[in-house]
Amino acid sequence: MSDARMSRDTGRVDRKLIPVMREAVVTVQMVLFKVLREDMRKRYVDRAEPYHTHLAGAVINNLFGTQPLDHTVRSFAAENRELVERELRELALRVGDLGPMLTDALRMKTICDNQEGIHSIPSLLMARALGILQEDRPLPLPSTFMLQVRKLAAAHGLIESMPVVSPDARSPE
Repeated sequence: MSDARMSRDTGRVDRKLIPVMREAVVTVQMVLFKVLREDMRKRYVDRAEPYHTHLAGAVINNLFGTQPLDHTVRSFAAENRELVERELRELALRVGDLGPMLTDALRMKTICDNQEGIHSIPSLLMARALGILQEDRPLPLPSTFMLQVRKLAAAHGLIESMPVVSPDARSPE
């Protein structure tokens, strides 16, 4: 990380960067939610909504170590614990192409949590046990991660693609 983003003395991340990084992590979660819900709709055709939505949400909440605010979602996850665990065990196979971004998002979430005094290493350990965490993958710089997330979100229709501007077309500053 550059000196502007991290203090050499404390190893702390610039406070302005944490909310931006958290937003990028949430964007990865949104992409995963979209992919999982669609996959679950195909596999659980006999179930009506909000079943697919609740199941996809429960899997993501469990993976990222978050608690849903909605009581209905919490109840669904508790009542369907075995199914949620089975879906987690199959996650690496079902969304393998998202593995690199899930790895980066889980790591970035852990870094942000650490900066705020929250211990979230268990999420990384669970992702490793599930075969999702790609430990050999280098940790990207925050700016690289945010650009990768933006590209992923655009590819999944969550945001519009950034227009590519050639260096010659830019106005002089």
